[in-house]
Amino acid sequence: MLRGAVAAVARRRGPGPGPGGGKAAARWCCGAARRREWVPPAGRDSGIVAYNSRSRSKEPLVLATEGAATCSYVRFDIIRRIMTRFFGIEVIMVMGITDIDDKIIKRANEMNISPVALARIYEEDFKQDMAALKVLPPTVYIRVTDNIPQIISFIKTIIASGQAYATSQGNVYFDVKSWGKRYGVLTTIYPDTQDEAADTDKRHGKDFALWKAAKPQEPSWASPWGKGRPGWHIECSTISSAVFGKQLDIHTGGIDLAFPHHENEIAQCEAYHQCEQWGNYFLHSGHLHVKGSQEKMSKSLKNYITIKDFLKKFSSDQFRMFCLRSRYSSAVEFSDESMDDAKHLLQAISSFIRDGNAYIKGQLVCDPVREDILWERLANTKVTVKAAFADDFDTSRAVAAIMDLIHHGNRQLKAVTKDAGFPRSSVVYGSIISYIEGFFNALGMSFGERQVALGGGDSAVLSNVIDELVRFRSKVRHYALALPEEAAEAVPVEGAAGAKGPKQEQKERRQQLMQERKPLLEACDSLRGDLAAFGIHIKDRAAVSTWEIVEGGQAEQQTEEKS
Repeated sequence: MLRGAVAAVARRRGPGPGPGGGKAAARWCCGAARRREWVPPAGRDSGIVAYNSRSRSKEPLVLATEGAATCSYVRFDIIRRIMTRFFGIEVIMVMGITDIDDKIIKRANEMNISPVALARIYEEDFKQDMAALKVLPPTVYIRVTDNIPQIISFIKTIIASGQAYATSQGNVYFDVKSWGKRYGVLTTIYPDTQDEAADTDKRHGKDFALWKAAKPQEPSWASPWGKGRPGWHIECSTISSAVFGKQLDIHTGGIDLAFPHHENEIAQCEAYHQCEQWGNYFLHSGHLHVKGSQEKMSKSLKNYITIKDFLKKFSSDQFRMFCLRSRYSSAVEFSDESMDDAKHLLQAISSFIRDGNAYIKGQLVCDPVREDILWERLANTKVTVKAAFADDFDTSRAVAAIMDLIHHGNRQLKAVTKDAGFPRSSVVYGSIISYIEGFFNALGMSFGERQVALGGGDSAVLSNVIDELVRFRSKVRHYALALPEEAAEAVPVEGAAGAKGPKQEQKERRQQLMQERKPLLEACDSLRGDLAAFGIHIKDRAAVSTWEIVEGGQAEQQTEEKS
């Protein structure tokens, strides 16, 4: 229904070499008969290598001073964050909102409301969904209906260049045949490979609409060709060109948009700007498949789940971890099992952070730690993560490096029952935790020490309330377990008989105290179980008790002994 095309200026932060002094924009070659090779752009090397659908190979990502990059939804939001947080590239985004098309018109007629009103509903719903998924908002939104004069002017320029024509019915089409082998940059599709229905007013089967003649009961705007509305592809080209001119650094989207949408955008923009290469890099994400099906998840196939329904069962962090576990360009299979795998990874990370903080505070007593090993592991992890991100944004390899660091950190946290007074290695664990939290925070996820699933400022208050509750329970539990010294040390005397002696009386007193305090221990266990139902897991340690949030509701049963 509502489509969003996104564009963004990408600039390197801080000092760096200026744009290369390479040759100026190539002179327009009218009716070129050959498919052009990809030309590496002049500009600043970002330090990233990315798979470019335009060249069909990995290329160094070179950003122009006044470039642009498109990012869509969660997978490309992650790439945007990587470019910004790990490579110091400033991204200024502009999102184009398609607020008029066939589906909006059809649905508005069914609901008996105006297409404009329905489009605004879709737009706000879309923005709310993106916020719920923690997708960074663009710098500005641009609606198609606010730019009709610019679209008409764009079309007139393409007609004047000889690459588009108007028909007697009031439609305007891009003349794909006149474009020759320049058409098919992203795909090996050539003009006239498919036939069109006989009643069309196109000249050739592959020609696509720039302007659609008005139909009864449809919104329309006046134009030199009569009343009508824009075609789909021309919207994105006009908005991108109006904001960024003829220089586009990166264009992204699902692999299904490579043809015809992105292919047609390239043809339109290169005809309009009379340039040889519009859009230096095209990054395409793989499809999301339903388990056991080769079909992509989509609304048209009716095999989709809405974002709101999805977030009733899973969290946005769980979905991000699901996305991080595969390359953005790979097709991924969605299922409850794959989401559970992502959830378990998050729990493992959260558990390590909780244990590490408990160790730093002296709440978790351990044997001496080999700091040299951990410092080396941390340094190697940082190098591996940066290298993974520089290699076509390989998030799966980066996450694997983080999990390996956690594995080695956990191996050193060997709990002991008695504190022998060894110095704690707080700095190395603090550095590891800070790096891990910073890594996921940069990618749009949260692993705060007191992460509570409650919005707004109330989360900090609730966190303090849980702190006090767990502290009170810990005091009650320790009182119930602590027996008078003489009672605790009393042991049965083997073979003793006759009248009750002092040791026998101590034993009976100990058993009486245990019986009297049993309800307190049972209440502590009951409270722990009740809180677990809300995802709050209490860990009883030798000295104190700690707690953590386990996402997804019911906390999983732990192997530790109950009180």
